[in-house]
Amino acid sequence: MTASLPPGAPHSPWQLSRRAGRMNPSVIREILKVTEKPGIISFAGGLPSPKTFPVVEFEAACAKVLKDDPQGALQYAASEGFAPLRQMVAKQLRAQAAAAGLTWAVDPAQVLITTGSQQGLDLVAKVLVDAGSKILVESPTYLGAVMAFMPMEPEVVSVASDDEGVDMADLRAKAEGARFLYVLPNFQNPTGNSLSEARRAALSTVAAELNLPLIEDNPYGDLWFDTPPPAPLSARNPEGCIYLGSFSKVLAPGLRLGFLVAPKAVFPKLLQAKQAADLHSPGFNQRMVAEVMKDGFLDRHVPTIRALYKAQRDAMLDALAHNFGALPAADAPLDERDARLVWNQPAGGMFLWARLPKGMNAEALLPLAVDHGVAFVPGAPFYADHGDERTLRLSFVTPSVAEIHRGVAALALAISQYAALCR
Repeated sequence: MTASLPPGAPHSPWQLSRRAGRMNPSVIREILKVTEKPGIISFAGGLPSPKTFPVVEFEAACAKVLKDDPQGALQYAASEGFAPLRQMVAKQLRAQAAAAGLTWAVDPAQVLITTGSQQGLDLVAKVLVDAGSKILVESPTYLGAVMAFMPMEPEVVSVASDDEGVDMADLRAKAEGARFLYVLPNFQNPTGNSLSEARRAALSTVAAELNLPLIEDNPYGDLWFDTPPPAPLSARNPEGCIYLGSFSKVLAPGLRLGFLVAPKAVFPKLLQAKQAADLHSPGFNQRMVAEVMKDGFLDRHVPTIRALYKAQRDAMLDALAHNFGALPAADAPLDERDARLVWNQPAGGMFLWARLPKGMNAEALLPLAVDHGVAFVPGAPFYADHGDERTLRLSFVTPSVAEIHRGVAALALAISQYAALCR
C-alpha cells in the first residue's frame, strides 16, 4: 500500500530560496538537446573539436603521475591548487605580457586553480556582488557569466559595444556605483570580436580613472589565427583586474580546470569562497596537466589547434559568401545591410556572429533550420537586456569542412523559407 499526503497538505515540503528563483536553464544547453537528433549539423555548441584533445600525452601523464606519487595524486589537496601548475600559469602570463612589451609581475601566490573558469565567475559573484549591486557587462556578453552572476541578485547593466569593444562614452555614463565591468577582450563569446589595442588602452585608463574593477575573462586568447591579440587588460592595471583563464580550450574541457589571477586585496576571499564550494579542484587532474605542460607542450600543440580552427573558419566564410553573396561594403547604406544576412570575420576563437534581414527573428528561424538539418544559437539570450532578436551565433570548430558547407547551405534554405513565410 502506497502512503499518501493527508488532504490539504502541500504537494512538496521544499521551499526554494529567492536565489534559486533567479536560476534559469542554459538556453545553449537546451538547444544542444535538439542537435542530438540524427543527421543534424550543429553550429550551436561552444565545444572544442575532439580532434584537438592530446589523448596520447594524457595517457602517458596519467601513468607517470600514478607511478611517481599515487598517494599525493589521489589525496585531498591544497585549495589554492597544485604549486607547480600555479607556477606554470604565472610564468606563461608573464611571458605573454612581455611579448606584448609590458611587464606583468604575476606571482604564483596570486593564482587560484578553479574547477573550470566557470567556477571563477561563480567565486567572483559570491565575493563581489550583493543583492542590488550594479554590475556592468558588454552588449552582448557571455551567457554563462550572466547565469553565474544572477543568483547573487545584482542589477545587470549592459554597456554599448561595437566591433572594437566597449563604448567608452556609454561606460562613463553607466559606471557610477558599479562593482565591476565583466569583459571578454579576445574573440568574445558570442560575437568572436576582440578589443582593439586603442580600445584596451582607453578602457584601462577610464576604468582606473573611475576606480572601476575589471573582470577579464580570457578562455579564447590563445586561439588566434594570424596575429596574437594585444596584451591583457590585467597586465596594464594588475591591481584593478581579476583575470580568468581556462585549460578547456587548449587541452580538454573534461578536465574541468581553469584559473584566476587576483590582486592580493581580494585573493584571500576568493580562496575562502573556493574552500566553501569544493575544497579544491581535482588534484589528480592538476598533476596531469602540469605533467603534460612541463616541457613546453602547449607551444607545440596550440598552433595545431589554431591551424584547424582557421581552416574551419575560412570554410564557413566561404560557404556564407557562396550561399548569401559577398558582404556589403562597410560604408554601405543601412537599408542595404538590413535587407540581407550579414556576418563578421573573427580573427580567432570559435564563433562567428551573424544578423538576419530586417523583420526576421532567429528564435523563430531555428525550428525551420532544424527541419533542414542544421542548428545554431539565437543571439538574443546573450544580451543582459534588449536582446537583438535578429542575431545568431555560429560555431565553426566542431563540424568538418564538408559539414560546414552542407550546414550553411541548409541554413540558406531555411532563411529562404522563413522569408517566404514573412511576406
